[in-house]
Amino acid sequence: MKERNETNAQLDDMDRTILNQIQSHFPVETRPYLVLAEKLGCSELEVIRRVQNLKDREIIRRIGANCNSRKLGYTSTLCAARVPAHLMKRFVAEVNSYPGVTHNYRREHNYNVWFTLIAPSEQDIDRILDGISEVTGVSEIISLPAERLFKIQVDFEV
Repeated sequence: MKERNETNAQLDDMDRTILNQIQSHFPVETRPYLVLAEKLGCSELEVIRRVQNLKDREIIRRIGANCNSRKLGYTSTLCAARVPAHLMKRFVAEVNSYPGVTHNYRREHNYNVWFTLIAPSEQDIDRILDGISEVTGVSEIISLPAERLFKIQVDFEV
């Protein structure tokens, strides 16, 4: 998790353009980076290198489809955790290691890390949260399952 201004200053115009494109317009093609390259006026290799660099710098955490998890039989929850400063890096790394974590944000609040988690069942969510607590030593994690689904399209102009 990086501060917005610090991260934005580290990006050049092509990085920003790539990030803006792949948020909601990632090509579903055999060679998606070639399609992006043609659209952006650069080489496929340049797009691949830049995306890898953005991943290495933790600006991009993951690239993947955004599916309706309920229609696939999954369940989701919003989690809030009270993470002491000395455990923050370890906690964030552990949370981000789960493929079912789709968002992870630091907040100015007593519960200072909030993340969403998708899993096949409520029992799996409980097991994952117990595992995160055990590995990190953070015991205060609240699970707030959705009672009603709100799905909006959100793109972050970079």
